[in-house]
Amino acid sequence: MNVEVTPLPGIGVRKDFELTTGRRVGVVTLRDGGTDLIVSKKEDPDACMASVRLTDDEAAVLGNLLGAPQLVSQLREEHRDLPGITTRQLPITEDSPFDGRTLGETAMRTRTGVSVVAVMRAGQAYPSPSPDFNLTEGDLLVAVGTSDGLDGAAKILHHG
Repeated sequence: MNVEVTPLPGIGVRKDFELTTGRRVGVVTLRDGGTDLIVSKKEDPDACMASVRLTDDEAAVLGNLLGAPQLVSQLREEHRDLPGITTRQLPITEDSPFDGRTLGETAMRTRTGVSVVAVMRAGQAYPSPSPDFNLTEGDLLVAVGTSDGLDGAAKILHHG
């Protein structure tokens, strides 16, 4: 898909792409640092049908919602011929004992055999995080392992 980048003098930059329906969807990054999610009118791609102002936190959550499932889907496809291997998203919640601690402190691989292949944060993927990668509330860990191992990893992240 082609993403079109359009400077908006005095406003910011619009980045959007065309959906299969003919509508355009994208974001406007404003000069003041704000972010607007936009959807064009079908009959006029330059006219905005809807615009939603997002805070930085909201934009980050939306990025995680859109990015992590796509990454997990891609990994599942790549592992489909490997019986017993599964990919799952594991969240770091506000009550997780690992919020503010490192990935290594979870001892996840040693305890469950599960490998964290990426961390999604604020819409950005951090591939192959090292043991000293600091985890924070809102992170989505993309993990690969057996179903039992992934269940164990989820328990670790929630209960310690």
